[in-house]
Amino acid sequence: MDQLNENPSTCCAGSVSTPKTPRPAAPWVEGTVDTPIGPVPKVATDLRLADRIGSAKARWAIGRMHYTVHPGLYAIGEPTDESPVLVSANYKMSFDHLRSQLGGLNAWIMVLDTRGINVWCAAGKGTFGTDEIVSRIAAVRLAEVVSHRTLILPQLGAPGVSAHEVRRRSGFRVVYGPVRAKDLPAFLAAGMKASPEMRRVRFDFLDRVVLIPVELTMAAKYAVLIAAVFVVLAGFGPAGYSLALASSVGSRAAVLLLGTCLAAVTLTPALLPWLPGRAFSLKGAWIGLAIVFIAGGYAVYHPALFENRLAEAAWFLMIPAVASFLAMNFTGSSTYTSLSGVRREMRVAVPIQLICAVVGVVLWLAGRFF
Repeated sequence: MDQLNENPSTCCAGSVSTPKTPRPAAPWVEGTVDTPIGPVPKVATDLRLADRIGSAKARWAIGRMHYTVHPGLYAIGEPTDESPVLVSANYKMSFDHLRSQLGGLNAWIMVLDTRGINVWCAAGKGTFGTDEIVSRIAAVRLAEVVSHRTLILPQLGAPGVSAHEVRRRSGFRVVYGPVRAKDLPAFLAAGMKASPEMRRVRFDFLDRVVLIPVELTMAAKYAVLIAAVFVVLAGFGPAGYSLALASSVGSRAAVLLLGTCLAAVTLTPALLPWLPGRAFSLKGAWIGLAIVFIAGGYAVYHPALFENRLAEAAWFLMIPAVASFLAMNFTGSSTYTSLSGVRREMRVAVPIQLICAVVGVVLWLAGRFF
């Protein structure tokens, strides 16, 4: 979701330690602007190679939990006391998307301390919220920098903000900007009025598949470990432990498990609108059932895929459970769900997934001896 005013693709980045204050020598800082409260860092609107490399690494979960900018006030161009104030999260990819769309404009960016979480997720967690906005206005002494009393917030940050409370406690009114940062110049030129198109939230194919790398990286950490456990356990049998069984049966088990993880993480976002049902757990289950159908067809001509009926039944339970569970990781990155909806889904889906997985493992282990 590169063009959004925030960046759900790296949702729920977690807590981070407070980074050091940026220095003028930083690649994205190009000097300062004098204000009544002292010099304010002026940031570039063009993304440099270091910015793009940092974003690429964050998409693969490399340093993602520390990919932040220091909360505070920043300048775009040569802003005056009448220039608009835009509010952003301190997750650097969100900050970069915002500043990269403001070329040729004069504006202020007030960065909140969202603990390194993007706007959308931070609004749900409460870190992009009323208290932080009010305290940040005071911390940066915004009333001394600008003569107006208006803040422009990302539309996707609205769930965490009580606009009337912000005005009551700080004197600043809240105006919600467009969904996508690229529409900000037109929004500002129209007197801070958004067209219906600017308000529409999309979740197109490219918005979805850009989520795959980080989810794949995170899932792989556990999938490889679990696959290794299956390889080791596959060596047990009535005659004791056999390395030949560990190699043959274990390798097939690893392929089934890792293949399921890969399919669930890649196909869920890619096929999201076409998978039946609204719940992500159900969408993932359909992918798992498709894998079961393909594996069952393959086993007709290659019976060795499942060494016995117990193992076959085990995988027919475990594969949909794993795919269903992994599909639920995308609930916080999409426009398909709400916080209450996710909680309801988890209360129903997780127990079913757990039962299927546990029964499947028990059957598979039993199949080693019977």
